[in-house]
Amino acid sequence: MSQSNGTKPAQLRRAAEDAFAEELEALRSADERPRPPNWLLSPQAVVTYLMGGRLGSGFEVTPKYIGDRRLMEVAVATLATDRALLLLGTPGTAKSWVSEHLAAAICGTSRLIVQGTAGTSEESIRYGWNYALLLAKGPSREAVVASPIVRAMEEGRIARVEELTRIPSETQDSFITILSEKTLPIPELNEEIAAARGFNLIATANNRDRGVNELSSALKRRFNTVVLPPPATIEAEIAIVESRVAALGRAFEIPAEPPGADQIRRVVTIFRELRQGVTADGKNKVKQPSGTLSTAEAISVVGSGLALAAHFGDGRLSAHDLVSGIAGAVIKDPVQDSIVWREYLETVVKERSEWKDFYRAARESA
Repeated sequence: MSQSNGTKPAQLRRAAEDAFAEELEALRSADERPRPPNWLLSPQAVVTYLMGGRLGSGFEVTPKYIGDRRLMEVAVATLATDRALLLLGTPGTAKSWVSEHLAAAICGTSRLIVQGTAGTSEESIRYGWNYALLLAKGPSREAVVASPIVRAMEEGRIARVEELTRIPSETQDSFITILSEKTLPIPELNEEIAAARGFNLIATANNRDRGVNELSSALKRRFNTVVLPPPATIEAEIAIVESRVAALGRAFEIPAEPPGADQIRRVVTIFRELRQGVTADGKNKVKQPSGTLSTAEAISVVGSGLALAAHFGDGRLSAHDLVSGIAGAVIKDPVQDSIVWREYLETVVKERSEWKDFYRAARESA
């Protein structure tokens, strides 16, 4: 729907290939290395796009992934072969983010995607039918409704499957022929769809979902698995949160000062200590809550706090703006996690003299 002045509203979130079009074009212009069939960039340029760097022209490519460069090299090298890629990790470790940017850099679109759920059907992976045409003319290629996977096969592009282990096991098996034979039979037409060069697939899965719909051994063999770990150091995690919160602030035009490094460090410290079950100095053990307390949740907490500060405060992020968001992230089980949070406040936060403002804000909101 258009706005009253006739202009089209800006998109809430742009796909990677649109949001970073300038960087992708700069990389394409400077890229002189060999490219696999139907790739827009060489493997080295794809890794530069993901990890960031300065081009020979002086153009600065922003990092999309802050972590082990070798993991990105393995992921890109996998996609340059006939092996599919499975990005595995706990929630909030940037699996979907990396998947989107890999597809955008390699084939120019990240939109060929299947979202895995308990209700994902074979038609979502293979093809369906336009029943009006089917009834009017009978089975024909014209009546076939191609899935995103089929479109990727025909166009020689990268397809994405989110939350692979949430798809029912019998439906997962639809991928086996596609990934091993690079074809998809259409028995109704006595035909098959052959994948064009450049086709491949990136799937993501949470390793906490291992027991939901375990992959068969036959399907596992069709993937190379790259495990994306949580940020190894607090400095890396702070850098991720700072970068993503800054992008959120620009996207939502939040009229607040950029959050201070001390407030972001405080949020990340709390998340890491509760996630790991030990204080940063290694001297005290703490109880762990039932949630994951991922980096993505830390970004959400700081972003929400920034909005509170902008619209209901003085525009500067404070402990008072962060407390409710942190408590909400920690307390998933209202009984057990509440105990964990109160003990952490009394045994860790209260003892830190530089955190008195946070302790007071937490007690006031309890």
